[in-house]
Amino acid sequence: MKTGFDPQKYIEEQSKYILERVNNYDKLYLEFGGKLIGDKHAQRVLPGFDENAKIKLLQKLKDQAEIIICVYAGDIERNKIRGDYGITYDMEVLRLLDDLRSYGLEVNSVVITRYNKQPATTVFINKLERRNIKVYKHSEIPGYPADVETIVSENGYGINPYIQTTKPIVVVTAPGPNSGKLATCLNQLYHEYKMGKSAGYSKFETFPVWNVPLKHPLNLAYEAATIDLKDVNMIDNFHFEHYQQVTVNYNRDLEMFPVVKRIIEKITGKESIYHSPTDMGVNRVGFGITDDSVVVEASKQEIIRRYFSTICDFKKGLLDEESLNRIKVIMEELQLKQEDRRCVLPAREYAIKLKEKYGDSENISVIAFELPDGKIITGRSSATMDSCSAALLNAIKYMAGISDDIYLLSPLILKTIRDLKEKDLNSKITHLNATEILIALSISAVTNPTAQIAYEKLSMLKGVQAHSTVMLNRNDEQILKKLGIDVTCDAVYPSENLYYV
Repeated sequence: MKTGFDPQKYIEEQSKYILERVNNYDKLYLEFGGKLIGDKHAQRVLPGFDENAKIKLLQKLKDQAEIIICVYAGDIERNKIRGDYGITYDMEVLRLLDDLRSYGLEVNSVVITRYNKQPATTVFINKLERRNIKVYKHSEIPGYPADVETIVSENGYGINPYIQTTKPIVVVTAPGPNSGKLATCLNQLYHEYKMGKSAGYSKFETFPVWNVPLKHPLNLAYEAATIDLKDVNMIDNFHFEHYQQVTVNYNRDLEMFPVVKRIIEKITGKESIYHSPTDMGVNRVGFGITDDSVVVEASKQEIIRRYFSTICDFKKGLLDEESLNRIKVIMEELQLKQEDRRCVLPAREYAIKLKEKYGDSENISVIAFELPDGKIITGRSSATMDSCSAALLNAIKYMAGISDDIYLLSPLILKTIRDLKEKDLNSKITHLNATEILIALSISAVTNPTAQIAYEKLSMLKGVQAHSTVMLNRNDEQILKKLGIDVTCDAVYPSENLYYV
């Protein structure tokens, strides 16, 4: 695979720039946007980007940094789900805590933002505190963010507790957007200055990339990724007015900048050093791009992936029509078609052939894998296994050079598992999903040398592109993601059944 990004140069440039900001203060509160660990979006649009670049950056600064995790109480109450991991925000906080600790990073505490004694949130707080994790509760401030006089007072930030920190860099992160990271940073600034200390605020947001053009596919891919948030990239007019330099930011930061600037000036009692939202950022990702043409093509492919994701979420009722129309506009802007994703047509064409063979009444789903060498491998649903399972087995057989006629799994074993599901577990879905097939394969590999050879090829599936003619169930979708396969789906339910998981 061609690369268009230098991760080492990026880490060096980024850490140097952050340390320069720290030198201006006793303490720097650094708001971290996007994913701290496993940034798959950045990896896809910037080929060569290390998905864990941010966490490695923090490891480089770990003697000087500690971390605060924010989560909005409302997101816990409504069981908000992270689509990439398929888990709720409260579970994501626990996962994030474990991951940060595994990297040897110090987690100071968890902050519950806009807390008003919500019952599910209170249970979550108890769970954290009984595992000896420090929790701070921040209330919603009336008039936030417009009423600066109230916000910067004892009746505003003053009602929220100060988070005791000891290191010069305090990273404030969260399981997702709108979790209260900015408010937490500014709350800390208020208390620091009340105690006579000098503290600063900066924002580390990977996208949009301020020093590439507004309509560059890399920045449009960010818009496509944040369709649900209604983020729109714009020229930073504040930056242009002050520096006569064109830079890119997004609507929420531009709308909030005058208010944030006034709050900081009210807290510090002096004019802000920031003249624009771009000034507030410490993003150096644009300087790591080594081949723009590679980044352009990768970003276009990401936009197509996001298009499929959006139409599926619309079908499920998770997004509104405005979001659907916006992703269509982005596709039109770059003159992209669904079929520009290579694995789409083979999946659809195979499904059509099967329908012609078995008739329209036969409910057959098909998935196509585009392997690293360009080979297209397909799998179809059957009474024995679903399309995802079939494609996985077909793909690793191809990679291992095993004939298609050879069974990796004994039909008797598969029948026994199906009988278990149907007779003992009373499952209505008796064909085997990806998890069940992979477990069966791993067991068979112990005694079957052919299965062992195929099993060893699973790691080679990372980076494979896949498309399904129906929406996959959550189990198969998550398994493919864990294997590193980027999958898209047509907005079609696999059956007329209303209960779909």
